[in-house]
Amino acid sequence: MSEFETKLDGLLYSLLSWDQLTAFWSRVDVNAGWYLYAVGQDVPSAPVSGTQAGDFIRQIDALLRKEHEEKYCGIVYADDLESPQFVVIYDPHNLGMSCGSSKERVLPGWVMSQVPPKDLQPKVVPNNRKRWWENFIGVQQMAE
Repeated sequence: MSEFETKLDGLLYSLLSWDQLTAFWSRVDVNAGWYLYAVGQDVPSAPVSGTQAGDFIRQIDALLRKEHEEKYCGIVYADDLESPQFVVIYDPHNLGMSCGSSKERVLPGWVMSQVPPKDLQPKVVPNNRKRWWENFIGVQQMAE
């Protein structure tokens, strides 16, 4: 099992409230060498720049707040809430069975990792998420 898979299957802490998520983002070191992996898209071969990591955080935060129509967050998890090195973000429209009764593993929508990711090979990636990621990547490539 790769280090990425070990982290994904390891102990992760939930950010339950929106206020916790806001505080958490401020503790993420954007210059720490983050791989940004949109599950179902190409696995990145190199970390992004600090600017790109910061842009991703702003854009994913806006998407989650807009589309996760709950009074709580609860769909962002990290290995360490004070000094994260691995962040898992679930897609608000693909949460599966939250009670765990489904035999299907619910994969995250996005992973921020300081270790190289491995392809998680989801069965389906919604077209709206493909477009969101392609738009994010396209804007980033134009900025370089």
